[in-house]
Formats: sequence, C-alpha cells, structure tokens
Amino acid sequence: MPAERSGSDLSSVGFDSAWCATDLGDYRACRYTYEYYPYESLPPLDSTRFAGAFQWLGGTGEPLPEQGAALDRLGKDLAAKGVTLPRDFVTFHTDAKLHHSLDEVSVTSCWTDISEPLPCPVEPGSFLVRFLRDQQDCVIWYLYLRPSGEAFVVHSALDYELEYAARREGEETRTDLDDPEEQRAAILWCAPSFEEFAHRFWVENRLWHSLRGNDRSELEPQLRDYLHHYASPGEVA
Repeated sequence: MPAERSGSDLSSVGFDSAWCATDLGDYRACRYTYEYYPYESLPPLDSTRFAGAFQWLGGTGEPLPEQGAALDRLGKDLAAKGVTLPRDFVTFHTDAKLHHSLDEVSVTSCWTDISEPLPCPVEPGSFLVRFLRDQQDCVIWYLYLRPSGEAFVVHSALDYELEYAARREGEETRTDLDDPEEQRAAILWCAPSFEEFAHRFWVENRLWHSLRGNDRSELEPQLRDYLHHYASPGEVA
C-alpha cells in the first residue's frame, strides 16, 4: 500500500502535523469536543484511491452551475495571484451529489464556507482558502496553495478572513499577522490533498454515528478497515 507523507516528508511543508477530530467511541478517546491526534497515529490511506473521482463516495453526479460559476471566479482570482485551485476541490464543490457530503455527516455541525483568497501569513506568494469550519469556530480548515502548484490541507483555530478584516479596519487581531513564527505555530498540516482530507473526515464521522448506535456488524468495508487500525484482534467483526 502506498504510504502517505512520512514525518520527514512533512518537514518540507514547514508545519507541524496533527489531525483535529473527535472520538471514535471506545476505540479512540477525546477529552473535549476535539482532540489533536498525532498524524502518525492515524490509519494509513492508500493514496492511489484518490484520483479526483471520489469513487469511495459513489462517484460524481450532476454539475451545479451556480457553484461552478462561483468556483470559476475564485479560480481566476487565484490564478491572477499565481496559484491554482486543485482539481479534486473543484470537482467536489461543484457536484450536486458531493458538495454537502461533509456537512451532512459531521457530528460536530461543521459546515462548508468557502472564502476568498487569503494571503498566507507565513509564506509570501502562498494563499489560504477556507472551506470548512466548526459551528463554533473551534477549528477551521483551509486549502494551502503554493506558487509551485503544491496544495494541501491545514487547520487552525484562527479565522484568517476575520483577522485580515480586523487589521484593515484598525481593530485588534487575535495574533500578530506579521510574526511568521507565531503564525506557523497557529497552522497545522493535516492532509496531502483535499480528497484525502475529505475521505478521512467522512469515514471518521460515519464511524462515530455507527459506534454510537453499536451497529458494528453493518459497517461498510471501508469503515471496518479503518477501525481495525484501532481495534484489538477480534474486536471488529
């Protein structure tokens, strides 16, 4: 099985890594609404499954013209700044079958909220695009886009759209946007692509619902396989 990014590979993106999520029943504890889990502790994913077609969600459906127009505008804005929206992100958010999949499954009422391009406070020339947020903004997820074409997913407790708006209006910000080290500490890497993020988020939230209902015998194969990483032999049928 092809491996995801290793710890040494992560050093190339310059951020610490962690997966921000809730519990998986008795298989993975969570003290609060969310926990930061070491990325290396997560079940490995087969990166060859993520080719932008979202087959693990049953594939794509009908296009959404209004969403397509909005993403086209965002893509053109980003292109003028020298960065590119990844194709898997565009496919997901312009498809009638896919684009609310994360909202619908989220056990903490996360919702899709796509921002305009936000300057990266760490790397000049790179940009953030917020795409998912917790209902109380405990955690916010962003695409991180580099001029090299690299795109990955990060999360932060900061809403950078509000931070930049506050600075423009002369109001106090939560952090010093001009301090790269402070900002680097506020951003955590969590997935090498949007589709891999979406898959792990979807699987874990589906598992949460199934485990709360003690319905382990009816787990889909991909959910059962994921849970095996945390289970003792014989615990998952």
